[in-house]
Amino acid sequence: MDKREEFLRDQRICMNMNEESEQFEGAVIPPTFGNTLFTFKDFESLIDAEKSQQTKYVYCRGTNPTVEAAEKKLAALERGEVCKCFSSGMAAISASLTASVKTGDHVLCISHLYTSTMDLLKYLSKFGVEHSVVYSIDLEDIEAAIMDHTTVIYIENPTDTYLRIIDIKAVSALARSKGIRTILDNSWATPLFQKPLTHGIDIVVHSASKYLGGHSDLLGGALITSREIMDSIFKKEYLLMGGALGPYAAALLLRGLRSLPLRMLGHQENAKKVAGYLASHPEVAAVHYPGLPSHPDYEKASMFLTGFSGLMSIELKNESFEQVKKVINAFSVFQIGVSWGSYESLVLSPNYGYNVEKLKQERISPGIIRLSVGLEHEDFLINDLHQALQES
Repeated sequence: MDKREEFLRDQRICMNMNEESEQFEGAVIPPTFGNTLFTFKDFESLIDAEKSQQTKYVYCRGTNPTVEAAEKKLAALERGEVCKCFSSGMAAISASLTASVKTGDHVLCISHLYTSTMDLLKYLSKFGVEHSVVYSIDLEDIEAAIMDHTTVIYIENPTDTYLRIIDIKAVSALARSKGIRTILDNSWATPLFQKPLTHGIDIVVHSASKYLGGHSDLLGGALITSREIMDSIFKKEYLLMGGALGPYAAALLLRGLRSLPLRMLGHQENAKKVAGYLASHPEVAAVHYPGLPSHPDYEKASMFLTGFSGLMSIELKNESFEQVKKVINAFSVFQIGVSWGSYESLVLSPNYGYNVEKLKQERISPGIIRLSVGLEHEDFLINDLHQALQES
């Protein structure tokens, strides 16, 4: 199946899968099942259902028809066996990690990760779980960083901040040969542009609050993996920790998925034009975007990515906090705010002025500015970048 056929298959999944209108009197959008519990004709039926809450409706902390519809779409998009949706991306990340480690284990992080993921790993040290970071994407360096008690390799592809491309097929093969589980956060690329499970990754994580939702009105997360792994996660980290996605949030996720293919093409088109403009700007030292031909991993990206999203970062030539602050405050179309992946364009920097030494320790340039390129017209975006950098 070529790239176009794959995309069209995914578009059909996003728009139509598990939404048969004939079930609901021809309703073009299925109803939202807002109930918290389900009743049974007799006690024996309830007892039977409680034995398999992953597939039978008992209580919405387990399974709900609206949530299940979103889960089936995401599993199909990722080419995975099963998906569970969570109340936030961090709930999904927490479940994936706590299901994969025990006291005395070690987690290896490849390059830069989401700040809250790193904070969670630091918190897990309270329970005797260690972690370390290898600031390299080279397979030899990754292998050298593996310890005897490493049980998990955690990845974002592309990596956070600098958007480097990891050879996830080689890393997953290496991990499997050593009995190590691999977890990959696929929020940047979405299942439309990268399918890590097909390259041997064990668990895929998503923040549904980003591109999957796409409208900055949904907090959610997802895990997609094998049925064997999910059976264990469902009974423990999902049911017991209670981070289930609610039905109304699931309805928003279903809405977001229907337009995901067209939105991602729009984000990609705008981002490529923005990155091209910034690449030649005299105030910009570097543009970190794998869809740019000058990116060091541009050729490698085609091995794993079939497209590019709208998130990128730039480095200012003047790395001072005052300069970073001045540029960010000069934007008008790009809004200042956390998160990314929705229709609006956003700007942020990890440089808060008081943490420059910490950034340097983590090998992050103080001059980094993150841009989430939204769906506004490209002229508005480029003009805004021009005036913000010119005023600086």
